[in-house]
Amino acid sequence: MASVDDPKKNKEFAESLAVDFPILSDPGKKVAKAWGVLMPVVGLPKRWTFYVGADGRILHVDKDVKPNTAGDDIAKKLAELGVPKAK
Repeated sequence: MASVDDPKKNKEFAESLAVDFPILSDPGKKVAKAWGVLMPVVGLPKRWTFYVGADGRILHVDKDVKPNTAGDDIAKKLAELGVPKAK
């Protein structure tokens, strides 16, 4: 997960959801620009999900992320891509 918020805000967000993975803080928006998700006029990133394989290749890009179902949608796509469940 990546966000253009600062590390403190991302830490608070992660703790509020009890997530067990790191959130990349990109307040300078360099990563958002490099991945092509930064909307130039408003300066905010689009909500896209990139599925990256163990070899670093992009396996799929979801450009229609629905926040209310994102968790289930991600789990379904990972299964479709053959990614094994974490133990």
